Amino acid sequence: MTPISLSKHHGLGNDFLVTWHIGDADPVALARHLCDRRRGVGADGLLIGARARDHDARMVLFNADGSRAEMSGNGIRCFSQALARRVGDLSDQTILTDAGTRHVRLTPTDDVATVMASVGMGEVGQLAEPDGWAALGAHPDRPVAHLSMGNPHSVVGVDEVVVVDLAQLGSMVPHVNLEIIEPGPEPHAITMRVHERGVGITEACGTGACAAAFAARSWGLVTPSESAVTVHMEGGTAHVRFDGAVAELTGPATHVADLEVNA
Repeated sequence: MTPISLSKHHGLGNDFLVTWHIGDADPVALARHLCDRRRGVGADGLLIGARARDHDARMVLFNADGSRAEMSGNGIRCFSQALARRVGDLSDQTILTDAGTRHVRLTPTDDVATVMASVGMGEVGQLAEPDGWAALGAHPDRPVAHLSMGNPHSVVGVDEVVVVDLAQLGSMVPHVNLEIIEPGPEPHAITMRVHERGVGITEACGTGACAAAFAARSWGLVTPSESAVTVHMEGGTAHVRFDGAVAELTGPATHVADLEVNA
């Protein structure tokens, strides 16, 4: 068995394991094993770091079910915190992901275990309606947007996010990230719940927050003149700022533990 060093982090309760070397281990099987909350360490995803030319590092993400994902807004904040701890400073970072290059700024907080991270998330793109969408039976008057943040999202406006059976709806379109949103409670804010591809319901989703904020602005759920949208999620609050269709995500990353496992 090969010893693997890990650090565990979370971004608003969306938790990740970060490692820089897995030896000959199969990353798909490793992610399934390590992320299992009963038989492994437990996490929503496994982030594997590597060197990358003209970048500070490369980040590869495997979801808890072993599927490979292009990008995670909470994940990259956790990865950046792990990288900063590895190199010993909070300098700006350039991270290569499967969705392209992302730039990250880190700032300290009063909590030594937590940093704030702002990530240039790129331009929000439009997607075609995903396969099987009609089976959800969304009312035609409900606003719906299918958007890309480097990974696929479907955003639906609802009256109250707490009364929706999100687990059931998410299971019907498991190949996309499904966000449901309602306006408020502040004029510049939305409240969001998310069912993530490859994971299930999570406490927060960074790319989902960006997609949801973009949709909310286009639907007039927040003041259109506001360049920043506050996104309230079960795990806490993130902020998304826009320059046109280009999003910047800001939120915390918290170091939980360092550990070594045999895999």
